[in-house]
Amino acid sequence: MHAQLTVTPAQLPEVLLNTAVVRPVFLWGAPGIGKSSLVREFAASLGLECVSLLGTQLAPEDLIGVPQIVDGHSRFCPPEQIARDEPYCLFLDELNAAAPDVQKAFYSLILDRRIGSYELPAGSVMIGAGNRATDQALARPMASALVNRLVHVHLRAAAGDWLAWAAGNAIHPWVIEYLTQRPDHLWSPPPKTEEPFSTPRSWHMLSDLLHSYGDPDSDETIALLAYATLTPQHAGAFRAYLKVARHAFDLDAILKGDARWPADRDLLYFLAETFRARLVKDLPADKRHASTAVRQFAFRAKSLLVELAEISLEMAQLVIADDEAGNPRLPAWFLVEAARDLPRLVAARA
Repeated sequence: MHAQLTVTPAQLPEVLLNTAVVRPVFLWGAPGIGKSSLVREFAASLGLECVSLLGTQLAPEDLIGVPQIVDGHSRFCPPEQIARDEPYCLFLDELNAAAPDVQKAFYSLILDRRIGSYELPAGSVMIGAGNRATDQALARPMASALVNRLVHVHLRAAAGDWLAWAAGNAIHPWVIEYLTQRPDHLWSPPPKTEEPFSTPRSWHMLSDLLHSYGDPDSDETIALLAYATLTPQHAGAFRAYLKVARHAFDLDAILKGDARWPADRDLLYFLAETFRARLVKDLPADKRHASTAVRQFAFRAKSLLVELAEISLEMAQLVIADDEAGNPRLPAWFLVEAARDLPRLVAARA
């Protein structure tokens, strides 16, 4: 399903508080961004037990129950997991990955809050969640009748929200420090091939592994853990970041002229990516909006590009390269000035 508008994890509780209490909600989002944990936290905030049903592991009879003879009449008895006397939060995880007949079994429950003669207790809430087909995850088309029974909310990963959560949940300091500098690495789109990719969940896994190893000193061990959990590009950058931290290399020191670009390829790769992220963040799209300080920063950045190219042309090209879709990452005015001024800067250094 295409997202017209999205919400962050920090915004989600208020949205659910005003929607899930009156209508069933379906939460869309990429794998690993925290949908399940956010639903459980929301249920806990209401003082409700969260009962999870996993769509991919259900058969229709798991919902509607099996027929029994009661007082000479047959009736369907819903499973004990659902048929509760006290209000609760029913979490239908991976609902859109369930088989079509299982999805149909949910119709009455979602629309009428009823299965057979059993009705959800007043005060219960119902929330579904699932991945999008574009996430390379298991997802089946939802019938229009089911789509129309749900309030659809789209969740996106937000580095600020996750870092605020991480600070109080024993996430490893290396992970927090890295993502503070590279918040754009918190999440990456699921790849089309079978390989790890970065999500809030995978960064949490890496944190657990680092804690388990007791802050490994070996670069090989760090590389093993990072490449086992993250997008390869992010794993290499994380590995390089730790080298930077341990060798006291700092982009700010390079920008100020107190340090020079290192020769180590891993360090250089991380610093080049960080340099590009700083340019994207600090340079306005229109030069007319650039302050004097920003113009001075842009001039310094062009000089540093020359110095970087002398060490590695590949890394200098990485800084100014277009994104994966072929769109410029850096403002056009800066790229034009760089193309105009770089020959003169090179000549001056010679």
